[in-house]
Amino acid sequence: MATAAAALLWAGPANAKELTFGYVPASLEYPYNVSTADGFKEAAAAAGVKAVVLDPRGSVEKQGNALDDLITQKVDAVGFLPLDSVVSESFVDKLNAAKIPVVAIALQVGDSAKRKVNDPYPGLSALVATDNYKAGYVSGEMAAGILPKDHTAKIGIVMGDPAYTIVKLDTEGFRAALDKAGAKYEIVAEQPTNWTPDQGESVCQNFLTAHPDLDLIFSHADDMAIGCARAISAASSKATLIATGGGSKLGHDAILAGEMYGSVCTRPKLLGKLMFQAMYEAATKPDTPKARFVSYDMPQITKDKINDCPEQW
Repeated sequence: MATAAAALLWAGPANAKELTFGYVPASLEYPYNVSTADGFKEAAAAAGVKAVVLDPRGSVEKQGNALDDLITQKVDAVGFLPLDSVVSESFVDKLNAAKIPVVAIALQVGDSAKRKVNDPYPGLSALVATDNYKAGYVSGEMAAGILPKDHTAKIGIVMGDPAYTIVKLDTEGFRAALDKAGAKYEIVAEQPTNWTPDQGESVCQNFLTAHPDLDLIFSHADDMAIGCARAISAASSKATLIATGGGSKLGHDAILAGEMYGSVCTRPKLLGKLMFQAMYEAATKPDTPKARFVSYDMPQITKDKINDCPEQW
């Protein structure tokens, strides 16, 4: 997928420099989102396309206003990272009415209870995203290989923000892999966070106080796992820590240091480049099919497979 993207990006038409693309991430407060913007800007620069990035700072209202600004500017294509999947339907509809191709990145547009990640909202040119069910499943396969076999394993799950549709998918995929492997386990604790290391540490402290015999903790992202590793160390716990949403520099370091067993490779910078590619295709080839789903492979990251995830955000 990435190779095909690169091949397309460097071969723009002569009028490429006349194009302007806009990107509205959810918030540039988070390294993951910054990496998507970096990938987008790098791909745009390589293709001679002007890139405009507007940061709504975590506000749905500001995201809507930023998209309105891009419509007023009459940009040639728009990408955005949805803050609210349902509200984002109206954003996409408005861009469609303005005849501006729109690509969503990382998160689904539409009610996740009714629309699967690989079934993008019809108004989108494309949804460019990590398949979070698959990411959770890969984590579950990893967990199944290391859970104790002599008793029913106790597992705690450090969730992301439940407002994000990916949270449900991460857990569903994780459990599906454990069930398929015939693992004997019990989820004894689950708690949401705001995706930060500090909340990861606090949640894991609570888990280990209530369940000092936890066998494994599954984190929905590297960020919370970093904090969770501190809590495990402070409690002198023997719980094994794994995550999905991995590939960060801090996550790599934690795996190499033995503080975390493993994670699953996610590549936000590549997502940004793939988003640009989808926007470019939609803007320059009007007959490009709509509602495409674009993703990439997600290998496990463990100490002996650290180089299988080249991107460190």
